[in-house]
Amino acid sequence: MGDSSDSVSIDIDMIPLGGKECLVKTSKGLISVFVCGDQEKPALITYPDVALNYMSCFQGLFFCSDAASLLLHNFCIYHIDAPGHELGAAVISSDVPLLSVDDLADQVAEVLDFFGLKEVFCLGVTAGAYILTLFAMKYRERVLGLILVSPVCKAPSWTEWLYNKVLLNLLYFYGMCGLLKECLLQRYFSKELRCGMDGAESDAIQACRRLLDERQSLNVMRFLQAMNERHDLTEGLKKLQCRTLIFVGECSPFHTESVYMNTIMDKRICAFVEVESCGSLVTEEHPFAMVIPIEFFLMGFGFYRQPPFASLSSNGSNPASPSSHSCIVPELLSPESLGIKLKPIKTRATIEI
Repeated sequence: MGDSSDSVSIDIDMIPLGGKECLVKTSKGLISVFVCGDQEKPALITYPDVALNYMSCFQGLFFCSDAASLLLHNFCIYHIDAPGHELGAAVISSDVPLLSVDDLADQVAEVLDFFGLKEVFCLGVTAGAYILTLFAMKYRERVLGLILVSPVCKAPSWTEWLYNKVLLNLLYFYGMCGLLKECLLQRYFSKELRCGMDGAESDAIQACRRLLDERQSLNVMRFLQAMNERHDLTEGLKKLQCRTLIFVGECSPFHTESVYMNTIMDKRICAFVEVESCGSLVTEEHPFAMVIPIEFFLMGFGFYRQPPFASLSSNGSNPASPSSHSCIVPELLSPESLGIKLKPIKTRATIEI
């Protein structure tokens, strides 16, 4: 493969929030990165779950006005898709070696090198949360904060391993078939959302089905296989000093493992939020529930939410540097302040009325 300094950059005109998609050539192969925002601002890296890309995993959060005023005001967003998961991706050649989870984490580091990023914040969902956690363990000096949604940290149990083997066989023999999509939707969303109030499928579920149809099944196989061979991060997590905010949906299949991850991490740097009536994909199912905890988390680094209709300061200055910790408020990260069950349905009802 070529070295990581080579890339192909493609401008996309009709992508929400504006931005640029780059295909970055790394030592592990090409990877798609969608860059959104002012590259002079601090960097926030995102990584989606299996079979999702940045649009299907994070658009609910970034289309939430409060979240957008907080995240897009303070950060330049670098949406990293798993290899071959970007829109319009071709099937990865069988000549390209399968990547391990360590390879995927190292690939993130090469993306940072390409863009000249030294320190970043990270936001990942389930498989993406595992990759970014592993990245934070391997490159401690490069990660300032982790926001993890329904994360996993242990090697797969025999039950999960066998279940994933079934999914891998479905992908290989039948592609993105109806049964496989049902299995993935159960992974992402709560039964309440999947079934709907009157038995009708919600817009979010229908949109996710359409996006799954666009995935190349052999590319999804590669990511799922890497996750099915992942290793236990427990010992490394005990030593991790990166400030971490964990969200988990109450109905997530990975709820128990996310709780376990919170129990083994240093309580001084890890906060935990459980979201009621929600599956794994909190970013899409209940994004409003994430706003206030993320705001408190980022206040510890000196960031703030842009007031409605506010303009930039007269001198055009950027948000506070993420390396500046003069405004840290440690109690905002305590489990006592954030370790609560949010009730996003009531919150959303209040907002929508």
